[in-house]
Amino acid sequence: MAKSEKQQDKPGKQGGKKQAAGGHHVAKAHGRPIAVDASLPGTRAELLERHTAARRRRNEAALGSDEFRAAVDELGRIEIRIADIEQAPTTPQA
Repeated sequence: MAKSEKQQDKPGKQGGKKQAAGGHHVAKAHGRPIAVDASLPGTRAELLERHTAARRRRNEAALGSDEFRAAVDELGRIEIRIADIEQAPTTPQA
């Protein structure tokens, strides 16, 4: 049996077939839909300021502490919000 035939039998392998570009979708990491925290600011600049502050708090906190976990959680929510803003459809201008 050829290598390409073996890959076709295994789940999760491409097996010589081309996948659509960007096989991973940001809004569906690990097969679960992501909830966007709409309470965060709506501009990239404001989010980047919060991201910098959260990174600073994470770096200053003891590894594994409640403060560390809270900062990591906030970083994740901010990054998801930034991705949501960047992927938002733009309306064509007439």
